[in-house]
Amino acid sequence: MPLCRAKSSLTKRALLTGSGAAVAVALTGCGGASNLTTFDLTAPRNGLHRSGGRGIVIISEPTAVFVFDSERIVVRSVKGELTYLPASQWSDRLPKLLQARLIQTLENAGRAAVARPGDRLTGTFQIVSDVGAFEIREDTRQAVVEIAVKLAVAGSGTIKAARVFGATSPVSTIDGAGASAALDLALAQVLRDFSAWVAVTA
Repeated sequence: MPLCRAKSSLTKRALLTGSGAAVAVALTGCGGASNLTTFDLTAPRNGLHRSGGRGIVIISEPTAVFVFDSERIVVRSVKGELTYLPASQWSDRLPKLLQARLIQTLENAGRAAVARPGDRLTGTFQIVSDVGAFEIREDTRQAVVEIAVKLAVAGSGTIKAARVFGATSPVSTIDGAGASAALDLALAQVLRDFSAWVAVTA
């Protein structure tokens, strides 16, 4: 599974049951065309700490190293090599997708005043984050999610709080369906912890 980065073109849509909507696409580049199945990540609705904060929270797109700044699903081999899972991809670049799910999680928790930096709102707080891990590990057969988050006072640059959120989930099969479902479960725990943390810090 060599590392590759290529643009995909939409060919047809199909609604699948399971972890989310899947889209069949054609991938060009990386030595020819092949079919890719697209998987989504979800924001939890249950088990969230209800948030009643009054300030506006601006959530920036997370930063990530090149291998995670992609729409491809990352697998760390037994030898420690980072590869992309064949025939599978996320519904968008991972950082952009995570930004959307961070926002949706706070909204699901009852926090109405949540926005992106480009929404032309004056925020009370700004959340910046970095993706430390979002991968399948072959040696332990686990999905690993790790996101470092900082809560800053908007306008001053003062960091009010910071925390690294992490979770794991077992992988049934290391393919698109199994990997995406396990990563979605691990992310759900991270997002629940994130929601509870924001509720008491912002």
